[in-house]
Amino acid sequence: MSEASEKRTLAPHLIIVGVIVIVILAVLFWPSDDEPEEVMVDEPEVTQPDNTMPDEPELIEPEPAPSTVELDPEAEVDPMPEPQEPDPEPLDTSDPAIKSSLQDISEANSAQVNRLLVNEALLQRFVVTVTNLADEEMAPNHQLLTPPDQPFRTYSQADKEWIDAASYKRYTPYVDMLESFDNDALLNLYNMYKGDIQAKYAEIGEDPDEPFDQKLVEAIDELLDTPEVPVPVEVYTDSVAYKYADPRLENLSTPQKQLLRTGPDNMRRIKAKLREIQDMLQENGSE
Repeated sequence: MSEASEKRTLAPHLIIVGVIVIVILAVLFWPSDDEPEEVMVDEPEVTQPDNTMPDEPELIEPEPAPSTVELDPEAEVDPMPEPQEPDPEPLDTSDPAIKSSLQDISEANSAQVNRLLVNEALLQRFVVTVTNLADEEMAPNHQLLTPPDQPFRTYSQADKEWIDAASYKRYTPYVDMLESFDNDALLNLYNMYKGDIQAKYAEIGEDPDEPFDQKLVEAIDELLDTPEVPVPVEVYTDSVAYKYADPRLENLSTPQKQLLRTGPDNMRRIKAKLREIQDMLQENGSE
């Protein structure tokens, strides 16, 4: 407890004790209404007859003073009630507050956090994104991050189409941001918002009683199971989008295929960070 907070805690006690002392002193030393009145005795008139001694005056004894009330120093005194701490301020779950918290735990990369994170429904998007990843899905309308500035690029060689290495580099700023978060601070931030996260997950999850921690571990496992493949990676286009030419890659889940698009170097960095967070989550859950 800080000196300032300790003074605030003790102040009510000191005021109450001071009042009690003043009251005790007042009771013991304030003039009482029961003080005996002073008795005035008239001197008798003395006549001296011949050869006769005068009668002695009758003595009037004053009433005894009231007994003094003494306090027993060993008597038990009921303790004063502890002061009630004020109710804590409600947790700010607004988007600016969450974004500011993430900027605070990013080591020298707060500007990148501000630029790459969306500005709307961050907590809701986080819950939906994690749930979809665990279910091997992706929801384009609930992304947490802004899209890359550069477009997806390919090049042609030997009558085949391959992913251009420049396409991988456009994801590097996101990986830099992920690595900039201090792990302990990131877990503390997660625990701080955990109640609100669980409440939102209960609204959209199949089992409202399922802990969100389990869903988060499943989502991380899904990404960690993404295979590493040699480059270059062959793709082809249909009428809608690019697809992997290797059926084994095309049959991966949507989150895993998206992780492959970050490139081998970025994917290794992402997996390393995810393993660190997963280990901390499991250790935290076992305590």
